[in-house]
Amino acid sequence: MPKLKASQTQEENKHVVVVGTSAGGLSALIKLTSQMQKDFDAPILVVQHISADATGNVLLEALRKNSNLICEHAINGTKLQSGHLYLAPSDHHLMIADDEKMLVTKGAMENRSRPAIDPLFRSAAVAFGNRTIGVLLTGYLDDGTAGLTVIKKCGGICIVQDPAEADYPDMPQNALNQIKIDYCLPIAQMGVLLSKLLSRKPGKRKPIPLDISIEADIAMRVLSDLPSVNALGKQVPFNCPGCGGVLWLMNKSSSLRYRCHTGHAYTAASLLAEQSKKIEETMWTALRMFEERKNLLTTIAEKEKGAAGKSALERANLSQVHIDRIRALLQVNDKGTSSDTPI
Repeated sequence: MPKLKASQTQEENKHVVVVGTSAGGLSALIKLTSQMQKDFDAPILVVQHISADATGNVLLEALRKNSNLICEHAINGTKLQSGHLYLAPSDHHLMIADDEKMLVTKGAMENRSRPAIDPLFRSAAVAFGNRTIGVLLTGYLDDGTAGLTVIKKCGGICIVQDPAEADYPDMPQNALNQIKIDYCLPIAQMGVLLSKLLSRKPGKRKPIPLDISIEADIAMRVLSDLPSVNALGKQVPFNCPGCGGVLWLMNKSSSLRYRCHTGHAYTAASLLAEQSKKIEETMWTALRMFEERKNLLTTIAEKEKGAAGKSALERANLSQVHIDRIRALLQVNDKGTSSDTPI
């Protein structure tokens, strides 16, 4: 990957602010950006988990209405400017190249999401080093935790919303559980904090660890390869739910993280959630097929006489046994809690 031109970063944008959120993100982002003035001295890049068929226009218009910043969808190759907020388009990752231009790609999903938070945070840390400020807000599961870890390793600042006030506390709480966060506070206090942080003169930049550079390069190139993932970890006996390929366990990650050679990446929580989703899809398919089989065998039993009809009826009854078992499994709550939290 091309080396960062440090002088370019210092002259054009001293800092960059990257923000990640998921469930509950609309109101959280409005509360955050409404505190910022037109002369905000850094570009802000935002990843909000949204479905692939959404446009993101509702969020963008809400931010424009409630913020003094220039809010726009990120466009590939656009140069970052202070006072601008760039929102990741739906079904695309948003990243920062080493020339302070945005990359908008259709790379493999990370943590079941595209856009995902970790690729943005990771690329910002590689491009800006200790001039990176990462902010993690409300959301399910733990996307963003690995990204904040990278920001921390590269000397940047990590901020998370106080889980006690978050609509969905999973994401900030998971980050607090795994990283020494610099600031944990309510959103209402983040505007003043960010202004203070931007006024500070950055210290000496830390070297970027090789494993972080490799992962950033994988995401920027859209596709991974065997030498890259072999350098990052070791193969494990799990398959990637996204493509069916082999997974590698990342060696230098502070928490359990996995990658496949085509580029999909998962935390342990997101991998378990995706496996659960795939299992459910498979079971619904099996249920449909058993029901069709039972219906066909019942029809045969009604038409056939003698042993053939009796055999078909017995097989139809056996199919009903399988149907009942699959339905029972589909109704089981295996989340380890009585709550109805979506996976």
